[in-house]
Amino acid sequence: MIGIVDYGRGNLRSVEKALEKVGFEVKIMTSPEELRGVDGLILPGVGAFADAMEALKQGGWILPITQFARSGRPFLGICLGMQVLFEIGEEHGEHAGLGLLPGRVVKFPPGGKVPHMGWNSLNLEQPCPLLEQIPNESFFYFVHSYYAEPNEKSDIFATSDYGVVFAALVGRDNIWGAQFHPEKSSPWGLQLLTNFGKLVNDYATLSSH
Repeated sequence: MIGIVDYGRGNLRSVEKALEKVGFEVKIMTSPEELRGVDGLILPGVGAFADAMEALKQGGWILPITQFARSGRPFLGICLGMQVLFEIGEEHGEHAGLGLLPGRVVKFPPGGKVPHMGWNSLNLEQPCPLLEQIPNESFFYFVHSYYAEPNEKSDIFATSDYGVVFAALVGRDNIWGAQFHPEKSSPWGLQLLTNFGKLVNDYATLSSH
């Protein structure tokens, strides 16, 4: 079972539908207590960094999400949900994120059109289970004005280029973040969600033994 966190800041239905389309059981989580019953978790998000963190705080999500991420169960942040995995966001001043990945979220430099909206290709930097069967330079759909700068190069699995080369897929251990929207990026987005779902199923199988 894959849970999707509903904290009022994400495009839940399209993520839910995409996962169901590729054959996975999904539940939208409206309270932190429900996290105990799922084997994998997705944190979606649209909007501003500080706004998202405040909504997570008000809903009592921060500690349960952090504990989930540290439990070894597969965890995926999407778009703003990926950005809040980092320590600091610079949108409208500095704000603390979840701190699950070292690094900060910064604004695109002046000169280009912001937000970055539309299809862009990924450059695969190193092997990653979420990228299995996805060719280099496959196109994914982006909508964002800020991007993550991980402290560790080893946390970057794919980059994209929008006037600046930025981290498009990040991760460490069981925690991943996609700056793009896999649920809007068929067919490769569906492949990525399939890969995530397989990791969740593998975890559930192992933990039941």
